Amino acid sequence: MNGRRLSYDEFEASEFFCSKCRQAQPVRKRLLLVPLQGNKYDYACSVCGSSVGAKMDDDTSSFSVLRPR
Repeated sequence: MNGRRLSYDEFEASEFFCSKCRQAQPVRKRLLLVPLQGNKYDYACSVCGSSVGAKMDDDTSSFSVLRPR
C-alpha cells in the first residue's frame, strides 16, 4: 500500500440476514435512543419488519441539555 494506511470511520449496513425470511434482506435503520454516550440504532428487515440488528455510535452532537432560565 505504499506506506499509506486506509482507515474507515464507520460502515453502514445495507443488508442483514433475516432469520424469519431465512435470507439476506435489505434493512431500514431507525434511531431508537439518544443517550449521553451516543445514538442507538435498530436495523429492521424491509420485507417482514423483524429486528435483525442494532448499532451504537459515539456521536453525541445530537444530544443537547436544556437549562432552565
